[in-house]
Amino acid sequence: MTVKQRFLQLVYPLWIAFTKMMGRNTKVFTNSKNIQPAESIYTLQVPLSNGNTLPLDAYKGKKIMLVNTASNCGYTNQYDELQKLYQQFNNQLEIIAFPANDFKEQEKGSDSDIAQFCKINFGVTFPLAKKSIVIKSNDQNSIFKWLTNKTKNGWNEKAPSWNFSKYLIDEKGVLTHYFDPSVLPLSEAVVKAIGNEK
Repeated sequence: MTVKQRFLQLVYPLWIAFTKMMGRNTKVFTNSKNIQPAESIYTLQVPLSNGNTLPLDAYKGKKIMLVNTASNCGYTNQYDELQKLYQQFNNQLEIIAFPANDFKEQEKGSDSDIAQFCKINFGVTFPLAKKSIVIKSNDQNSIFKWLTNKTKNGWNEKAPSWNFSKYLIDEKGVLTHYFDPSVLPLSEAVVKAIGNEK
């Protein structure tokens, strides 16, 4: 880790407490009407950082959490929580991280740099996508075009508000939740959504 990354890791609990106190990045959106997607997410593929391609139809029958990430962000320590969540629900949940440099240039590394950082510092074993753009633009990653366009996913237009925004897809390919960055991966809201608890 760089000095900056170590500092961000150290202040992470204070940063989360501050954002919650200020009501920043704490929104949760739910597909309460169970609106079905107009286009199937299972037709899409994820180019991975290791050069392979992951077809999302390989994850039919499991929930999928899609998270835009960065290595030099106040929320970067969530990689650790995402890994714990992945292990907790290892037969029910798949997680894919989408590194992006969309918010104040907090992800400047190459795909190999990012993969090494995640493995060494957080023990990440879930897939990392090839670095891309996740905010709305002509060059937006195709997965995030689906996640942020209701003509595709059925209901949601919310783009990531910052790094570590989380989108949850159910076992049938329906987008069920959006969680802002300050909603922690191990929070009650996320765990209940994955476990289908009311």
